[in-house]
Amino acid sequence: MELAGKRIVLGVTGGIAAYKAAELLRLLLKEGASVQVAMTEAATHFVTPVTFQALSGRPVFSDQWDSRVPNNMAHIDLSREADVLLVAPASADFLAKLAHGLADDLLSTLALARACPLLVAPAMNRQMWEHPATCRNIATLRGDGVDILGPGCGDQACGETGLGRMIEPEEILADMVAHFQPKRLAGKRVLLTAGPTFEAIDPVRGITNLSSGKMGYAIARAAREAGAQVTLVSGPVSLPCPQGVTRTAVTSALQMHAAVHHEVAASDVFIAVAAVADYRPAKPIGHKIKKGAQAAPPQIELLQNPDILAEVAALRDPPLCVGFAAESENLAEYAENKRRTKKIPLLVGNLIHDGFGGDDNTLILFDDEGQHPLPSAPKLELARQLVARIASLLEKRR
Repeated sequence: MELAGKRIVLGVTGGIAAYKAAELLRLLLKEGASVQVAMTEAATHFVTPVTFQALSGRPVFSDQWDSRVPNNMAHIDLSREADVLLVAPASADFLAKLAHGLADDLLSTLALARACPLLVAPAMNRQMWEHPATCRNIATLRGDGVDILGPGCGDQACGETGLGRMIEPEEILADMVAHFQPKRLAGKRVLLTAGPTFEAIDPVRGITNLSSGKMGYAIARAAREAGAQVTLVSGPVSLPCPQGVTRTAVTSALQMHAAVHHEVAASDVFIAVAAVADYRPAKPIGHKIKKGAQAAPPQIELLQNPDILAEVAALRDPPLCVGFAAESENLAEYAENKRRTKKIPLLVGNLIHDGFGGDDNTLILFDDEGQHPLPSAPKLELARQLVARIASLLEKRR
């Protein structure tokens, strides 16, 4: 229930993407939000108000002269009760109204008279999105502090393909959740690694591990929610990149090493979550190794991979470094020893059986003040607690 207690006005404008607003409404309600729908007249030609009323359990407003509001000022009353106004989809026409302060129907008047933040999810044909007038309007809205969610790129109802389609309801929901998170890392640049690495033996075999990447991806999302600019260097995982995060995909430890060093100079925080293979084959074979009836097992010489975290921590002017230690035993001893050896201010430890590959985890934070247990919880919840701790350490660095 990530949005429990939040009051949202959902504005729906005219466009084929209006049908997605019904699913968005369902998702917002599922996360605990209270949602009031306001529609433009054009929107009612795509989805009827009855649909939104049935889903929300509330009457839908579309007429600025609606007599159901005692003082006949729905444009005032609706925004005063709201924590946020979300317009999805937001047509090109409606964006133009917002940019120029026009107020000729209930939703545009409500947006102008609002006493809460405004988020919009544009939806239109690719040429409408790329038109200079729309570009000017979007720039104006951003300058006015309006959050622009999307748009996405892909197939459009008109049969064309490109930028302009409304992002999916799940993506908008993630943006809404992020909107309400404290912006503890606003203006900061966070670089982190996640997932396993794969060290090739031959074209089909390699040395790797069972890391799912879920903890690292949760931290990337939490850091982005907290207002940071986030770059995620990821080993091979089957996870979607968190909204607003820049991902660099790598396979091997050497590739991850190069990608980190390419980005680290511009970073305020480096979080080494990835389960990097300690060793790699010295001479990967270019063809698949065949198992012959009389063939002896191949002898594989191993080389040690670079210690990415230790190298970053040893830089002349390093970012705030955070390490991870996943152990099968003696967690406190091994984790604290790793922290002191690498000379980093914060290390996050966990036992493999508590979270490796799962959706929940149990963590212990190790720093100069001692140990700080974080009881078992979903990884995103733990990631947000870790981000709060990192923000506290950054504050002390000033």
